[in-house]
Amino acid sequence: MTAQAAATTAQFDHYAPGTYAAQHIRITPTTLADGREFFYMDDDPEYVSGRKTRELHDPRPLAYRFAPHLDADGNEVPYAAPQMRRDPLTGDWIPMATARMNRPINTGPGATAKGNPLAARKPGDPYQDGEVPDSDYNVVIFENRFPSMVRVPGASTEVGYVNNNPLWEQELAAGRCEVICFDPNENGLPADLPVSRLRTVVEAWAFRTAEISHMEGIEQIFPFENHGQEIGVSLAHPHGQVYCYPFIAPKLEKELVQTQAYYERTGGNLLHDIMRSEIEAGERIVMRNHSWVAYVPAAARWPLEVHVAPLRDVLTLDELSDQERWDLAQMYSTLLKRGNAFFDTGDGKGMDLLYIAAWHQAPIHDERRAHYRLNLQFFSFRRATNKIKYLAGSESGMAAWVSDTTPELISQRFHEIGGIDIDD
Repeated sequence: MTAQAAATTAQFDHYAPGTYAAQHIRITPTTLADGREFFYMDDDPEYVSGRKTRELHDPRPLAYRFAPHLDADGNEVPYAAPQMRRDPLTGDWIPMATARMNRPINTGPGATAKGNPLAARKPGDPYQDGEVPDSDYNVVIFENRFPSMVRVPGASTEVGYVNNNPLWEQELAAGRCEVICFDPNENGLPADLPVSRLRTVVEAWAFRTAEISHMEGIEQIFPFENHGQEIGVSLAHPHGQVYCYPFIAPKLEKELVQTQAYYERTGGNLLHDIMRSEIEAGERIVMRNHSWVAYVPAAARWPLEVHVAPLRDVLTLDELSDQERWDLAQMYSTLLKRGNAFFDTGDGKGMDLLYIAAWHQAPIHDERRAHYRLNLQFFSFRRATNKIKYLAGSESGMAAWVSDTTPELISQRFHEIGGIDIDD
């Protein structure tokens, strides 16, 4: 079967599209020149129908991603697989990926790249090191060229010890890192995308969760979006990422400890009961539709923080129904727009909000997953139009948060921007 034929009849081992995606979204897989996986996700009817097809050939002369290379002295050295070490004081795994120092940066004062590797290919442009083979796309997904974690074929994942001392465990950081580009417009904003495009992004999150959950060694799948130069975004393009950890990340581990203890004490689901309690309290609810509710948590840390939860008990993104995926796209769109309006610059236009959107979903193998619940934690470092919340001594040194505002004031500002009921 040719590559093109395989693309038009793509079948996946674990992802099964719902009714809407089966009729309105087409996934076309291929591989980039260095062997990384790449997927087009099209919602354009001409590509969905098959009347048009995507470019599957990556013309770049890239070496195989795991090939040996020559060092400064001309000696052949093996691919430097990312390592991770366990902090004996906290139990946390710390990936160490030196190859990321060479990744391109095209925004901010430290910019190193004149072109945008996330943009569609521009025939004739002097910059031809972009990651997308075609000259246009809707949504694309691909393995990160400079991953923090990656499984290297044939490399041992056995536990070793730094300096042969059992205090310091060391392993390969055998995870996976992917990039999701939301739109080909490299100067666009996620907040300006139509709900239909964000619906395709939601499908991308579900697709990757379903497939990656069955890959060897993966314990947690974390889709997220960084937005804004102050956050540390290195590429100015509407995109997100999916980090797939070979361990349970510290934030989720803390939540699992709490949710499991709550279940053992009460028999209930802590995240479910938090959501219901917020609905009953009412004061901090900022949005609601058929399937989702958004609220400022009663113990919010950040100067702008909103948690988004499905009304139905759901463990992971791939468990969402068609209706829930549409309602999530609508709510996410509304949240981004209202986030941009949150800080008043005096002209009534608001500002492009810097934020992190972090999906917390149940771990893959841990038994405590049964008592967890899918949720989105959306927050911003910005505390005023011209001020950033810096994590200084108390937050960074002791992880003891000091809030600059109150959850009630945050929700009050959201109520000024728009109504709670956002159903059409």
